[in-house]
Amino acid sequence: MARDSRIEWTDHTFNPWWGCTKVSAACDHCYAEAWAKRLGFDIWSTGKPRRFLSDTYWEQPRKWNAAAVHAGRRERVFCASMADVFEWGRALTPWRHRLWQLVEETPNLDWLLLTKRPHLVRRLSPWVEDWPDNVWLGTTVESQRWVDKRLPHLSANPACVRFLSCEPLLEKIDIESWLEQGTIQWVIAGGESGPRARPSDPEWFYTIRDHCLDHKTPFHFKQWGDWAPTHAVPNALPRALLDDGTYSAPMGRFGKKLSGRLLDDDVWNGLPPT
Repeated sequence: MARDSRIEWTDHTFNPWWGCTKVSAACDHCYAEAWAKRLGFDIWSTGKPRRFLSDTYWEQPRKWNAAAVHAGRRERVFCASMADVFEWGRALTPWRHRLWQLVEETPNLDWLLLTKRPHLVRRLSPWVEDWPDNVWLGTTVESQRWVDKRLPHLSANPACVRFLSCEPLLEKIDIESWLEQGTIQWVIAGGESGPRARPSDPEWFYTIRDHCLDHKTPFHFKQWGDWAPTHAVPNALPRALLDDGTYSAPMGRFGKKLSGRLLDDDVWNGLPPT
């Protein structure tokens, strides 16, 4: 089946609803909020209504699952790019229950649940100690503060794959002890894009990549984002330049597309085995 998501590490994207409330610095320049506002939806922050999708939309994963069965392969579904499945809210309860049922009805789809609220997973998921084999659970860690706060909660859930999204990476982080323990089976890393994007130092990515290699953990470098080290884009002039010693290399603002996703002249597309 043709891939229908532009996100590099998934095949499909499914949103049980749209809307969320910001909880940490990674949310500051939220692309999902900007996209929703562009389409005229005022659905961000506490107290705002969420946008719910049609029954026809909810049938899509069943079609993906049937196609995956027919092709004899598995497909990955990122849930949710426009929300957080583990956001607290009474109005979300029936939609969450509907999602859990859908996940269990589509065993040839690997569901990637990425949250900034791992402390709520055990309260809001139905599986507790017996997670389905097709559910991967991840959390965002943009700084060491959130590594220390979120990973103990992530590790408490026995999903078959636990993963990290270090995007947008806003400072150097140390996740090596979690890799040593085997707590994390996959790491995604990337910089920030958009008009207010903050640069990510190349050394922050090299450190994560090297620790993943040391502990045989699949590593996926998604993007540089709007800013990239000038040596990574040798044939273009940046719109802006940062070269005051703050970063380990001169950083140029090239835009997401031009900056690309080469790290040390290579593409890192690591995925956990399924």
